[in-house]
Amino acid sequence: MGVADKILGTVNAPYGVKVTACELAAAISDMTSVTAFHMQAFSFFSEVRPELQRAFVAEMNLFEDKVTSVARGFQELAGYQLPWAA
Repeated sequence: MGVADKILGTVNAPYGVKVTACELAAAISDMTSVTAFHMQAFSFFSEVRPELQRAFVAEMNLFEDKVTSVARGFQELAGYQLPWAA
């Protein structure tokens, strides 16, 4: 099982709508996910192990600074620390 499969299993499990790896990648690197309360993006930052988060970001060729901004936005909303935002 690949990194994306493991992550998608975690972030899609509690929700009726399933996102693809590309959709999740877009969501975790776009600040509109924070204002739209994109639950799979929040789940990525709060429920996926940090090493899998890093592997996914690298695999999807995302800009880490954008992902960090989104993580910090969700951290502010959540009121507790998220590993990526640290």
